[in-house]
Formats: sequence, C-alpha cells, structure tokens
Amino acid sequence: MQEQFARLPRSPFGPSEEELRANLAGEASADAALTLHDAELAEQGADAGAEVPRDLTAAAFFDVDNTLVQGASIVHFARGLAARKYFKTSDLVDVAWKQVKFRVTGKENSSDMASGREKALSFIAGRPTAELAALGEEIYDEIIADKIWPGTRALAQMHLDAGQQVWLVTATPVELANVIAKRLGLTGALGTVAESVDGKFTGRLVGDILHGLGKAHAVRTLAIREGLNLKRCTAYSDSHNDVPMLSLVGTAVAINPDSDLREVAKNRGWEIRDFRTGRKAAKIGVPTALALGAAGGAVAAAVARHREH
Repeated sequence: MQEQFARLPRSPFGPSEEELRANLAGEASADAALTLHDAELAEQGADAGAEVPRDLTAAAFFDVDNTLVQGASIVHFARGLAARKYFKTSDLVDVAWKQVKFRVTGKENSSDMASGREKALSFIAGRPTAELAALGEEIYDEIIADKIWPGTRALAQMHLDAGQQVWLVTATPVELANVIAKRLGLTGALGTVAESVDGKFTGRLVGDILHGLGKAHAVRTLAIREGLNLKRCTAYSDSHNDVPMLSLVGTAVAINPDSDLREVAKNRGWEIRDFRTGRKAAKIGVPTALALGAAGGAVAAAVARHREH
C-alpha cells in the first residue's frame, strides 16, 4: 500500500504528502474502530447497553496519553512487551527517551517519529494481530489500570451515562487502544493502523501514525459514518498537537494541558481541567459538556432512528 501511495500523482496546488498520509491514516482508523466495535456488539448481543436511552447525535472523543492515562500508553505497553522478551530493554529505553524529550519540549521531532515508527513496525512484522491484542489485555491489567486519571474517567462516564458514544483517539496502535476502551467500558478507539494480511502484520502502516491532522480526519470520518453532529460533540486532550481535533467539535476541554494548549484554551474560552495536582486549574464558562450530555439524554429518549454505517 505504501508503495502505491508513493506513486500517486500529486498536484502542486493540492494537499501535501503529509496531509494525504494523515487523511489515509484517519480513514483507516475509523474503518478499524467501527469494525472492532461492530464485532464486539455482535459478541455482546443486541440488548447490550439498552438500559440507557441513546443520544444518537452526540459523542465524546478523548486523547489518551496524559489525558486519560498518566504518562505515555505506548511506553507502558512497551514495558510489558519487553518483560515478555518481545524486544530488547535497550529499545524500550530509546522509546522512553523520545517520550521524555517530547514532554519536556512540548514538540515532536519528525526524525524521532520516523525512527520510532520504523522500529515499532520492525517489532511487529510477521506477528499475529490477535497476539498483540491478547498481550495488550495482560499489560493493561498489570500496568495501565492503575494509571488512569480518575477525573478523566469520571468525565467519560458522564458521557456514557448520557447515552453518548465515547471514543479514544490516540497514536497508540488501534489494537492496544481498543483494549483500554474495552476495559473502561467505552465505545471504542481510533488509533494507528498497522497493515495486516491474513491476520499477520506486514510491517507497514496504513497512511501514517494517527497524529495531529490525522486525528481530526479520523474523528470527522467516524462522525459522518455514525451520523454524529460535531457541534454537539466534545473532545478532550492535553496537547497542542490536538488543536485540529479540538477545533472540530462544539465543546473542547483541555485536560492537564501543555503550555501551548493552555494558552490556546484561554484565548478561545475552552474549559481547562488539571488533575495533576488534584484541582481544577481553571474553569472557563459553564460545564458545557455536562449540559450537552443532559440535553442529549432527553433528546435520545424522544427520538429513535437507526445508526448509519
């Protein structure tokens, strides 16, 4: 797929290669997320979740790293994989160092991302997709379960209680992101999609890592397919890199924000919540996410229509 992508003719006045890769990553992420979600619904049966009146046009989208999970989820998963001899501990140190640089500077280095992408793909090439998901279940229980921010988890539950879909949106591989979503009882996850053939990873990505514009495109694509009204949706993130996603929805909330996102949030009047010190750092305006959730629950009880796929 990547070779075909590289040969595509591009107009100098059209989108850049980076934008094309982001779009491809976003669409692949939405495809994978909905496929996994539909498979889980089929396993659970038609009556799953029927006790909560559904709000059919509103949803919440949560970034994962430092928004929902303390630290970087991919590093936590890498720790578990290294303990199982999936790869060398020295490789884990390299991944962790790049995450430290990102958290300190607030900027993602393109060469770091490229080398990290290539290394990660080399680890999984030839391995079964089911194996990664199964290992993810074990590693979540061992490491990640204790690193969920209670405040963010409560916000996600608020949307679930209002009958809304709740999706994770992350650069973490979709198989691992989906484990976090399942464990927390969320709708599903939009994550990076690694190409697979006959149930095994090929060592190539579909598009690129789900990041920045890619996240925004994934959310937009899923909203179209699910019949969501983005003006009634809410997005949560800690990173300035997610401003494209936050700008898509009617309600944006900065959770544990980096300095750049904090500034953007203040300028745009977005709500700011900081769980790192156990307090709300700033709260601009009314808790609109809660208001939308309550309103949506009432609408869902009165309106019935089929989901669009």
